[in-house]
Amino acid sequence: MSKIKLASWNVNGLRAVAKKGFFDWIEKEKPDILGLQETKIAAEQLTPELREREHYKSYFSHALKKGYSGVAIYTRIEPVSVKEGIGIEKFDQEGRILQVDYGDFILFNIYFPNGKASPERLQYKLDFYSAFHEKAKALMAEGKKIIVCGDFNTAHKPIDLARPKNNEKISGFLLIEREWLDKYLDTGFEDSFRLFQPDPHHYTWWDTMTNARARNVGWRIDYFYATTSLKNQLDNATIEPQIMGSDHCPITLSVKV
Repeated sequence: MSKIKLASWNVNGLRAVAKKGFFDWIEKEKPDILGLQETKIAAEQLTPELREREHYKSYFSHALKKGYSGVAIYTRIEPVSVKEGIGIEKFDQEGRILQVDYGDFILFNIYFPNGKASPERLQYKLDFYSAFHEKAKALMAEGKKIIVCGDFNTAHKPIDLARPKNNEKISGFLLIEREWLDKYLDTGFEDSFRLFQPDPHHYTWWDTMTNARARNVGWRIDYFYATTSLKNQLDNATIEPQIMGSDHCPITLSVKV
C-alpha cells in the first residue's frame, strides 16, 4: 500500500498567486494531486507556465464570465477520466467543479458558491449544495469512494470560526447552510481534518480588510470530505496557515491506496 498526498487551495486568482511563490511552493510540497479554486482565468489566458508543469498534468474548468470563479487540478497521477461540472447548466457555466476518477476513488474539486451577495445567490448556493449531494449519493450507491476538496464557503461548527456569535446571521455561518454540511456527513462523509485535529483556532480563510490573519480571526471553510468507506485509508490532514499568497491557505490530506 502506498501513500498519496492531496492538497487543496483557494488561490484567489491563479495568475496573482503565481507571482507570489506559488510554483516554488509546489516544488517544495510536491503534492501528488492539487486542487485549486477561484482561479479567475479563461482558457485563452493560460500560459505555458501555468499549464505545462514538469511531472504534472493540468486540467481546468472556466466560468463563462471572465475573471470569475474557476477550478483547476494539477496531478502527478494519471487519471482514468476527467469531467467538468455535474451536467446542470446553471452550475456548470460558473466553472466550479472538476470530477477526476482515479480508479481507487473519485475526486471532486469544487468551489462552492458564496451566498453573501443577495438572497438569490444564497438560494443558488443552497441549490448547488443539493445538486451535488444528489450526485454524490448516486455515486455512493454504486459503491464509489469519493473525496471532495475545496472551498465550501461555510464554516460548519462554532469551533470553525473565531467569532461564531457575531456571524450567525451572515451567509457562511447561517444555520440553513450549516445544516447542508450536516447532511453530507450524515450521508456518509467524514470531515478529514477533524479526524486528526479536534482543537479550535484552526482556520483557512481570513478577511484581508481587517488584518484578520495576523490576529488569527478566521474561518475554516476549506475542507477535504471523504466517504466513510475511505476512513481507514486516511493517514493525516493538515491546514497550512504559514503559506501566504491568498486570503485562504492550503489544506492537505494523505491517503493510503
